[in-house]
Amino acid sequence: MSEAVIPAASVDDTTSEPLPLTGERTVPGIAEENYWFRRHEIAYARLLDRCTGKTVLEAGSGEGYGADMIAGVAERVVGLDYDAGAVAHVRARYPRVEMIEGNLADLPLDDASVDVVVNFQVIEHLWDQGQFLRECLRVLRPGGQLLISTPNRITFSPGRDTPLNPFHTRELDAAELTELLVEAGFAVEEMLGVFHGETLRALDAKHGGSFIDAQIERALAGEPWPADLTADVAGIGIDDFELRAGDIDASLDLVAIARKPS
Repeated sequence: MSEAVIPAASVDDTTSEPLPLTGERTVPGIAEENYWFRRHEIAYARLLDRCTGKTVLEAGSGEGYGADMIAGVAERVVGLDYDAGAVAHVRARYPRVEMIEGNLADLPLDDASVDVVVNFQVIEHLWDQGQFLRECLRVLRPGGQLLISTPNRITFSPGRDTPLNPFHTRELDAAELTELLVEAGFAVEEMLGVFHGETLRALDAKHGGSFIDAQIERALAGEPWPADLTADVAGIGIDDFELRAGDIDASLDLVAIARKPS
């Protein structure tokens, strides 16, 4: 693949149709989806500096908003997704991302060809998580980083042997994610968690103890959302979440920073 730097380009919303909201991925610009979108977005925002000046692969780039954020600081961004519709969407809407279609279990990149692999909210969808991580190790240069996030099984599907989300094949807790990374050959440098900040804790109290459950109940009811719930969801920003170490088993999502040994 060419090493030429993709020139920066502004987003033109007229160049592509929005991707449908299927439940398998989150997309920007939908008021009722904003909580989940911002909860995903915080990992990009807080770890963006690790991509500065680097060659970055986003493995499982989905709608492409994250790859485009990375493109604002990276030397080069390659986006990879198995879904042809998503690939076409990213190429049209985010032209500074070099987009390719491919299988995450068999990454179509050369050995030691990227500095950073980003994989946010994807590994829980994969059938062979170990194989994917070994592929990440292969394409990273020595000393390269893997940035990975995933729902915390303990809080996302509490008390269940199978995931609540039908699109998830296997959810992980912090110990399980660490074990997978180490078995694949990575050194885990940090294990962080996403938590509700002060505003979201207040919304938990306002909406019967769980702001998340309030949203899920309305979505499952298949009826219009109450105006106050819609407004509360639409008003959420990334600063309403916290990304920090400690109390990891109580976190909403896990965010791991792992490195390929030099």
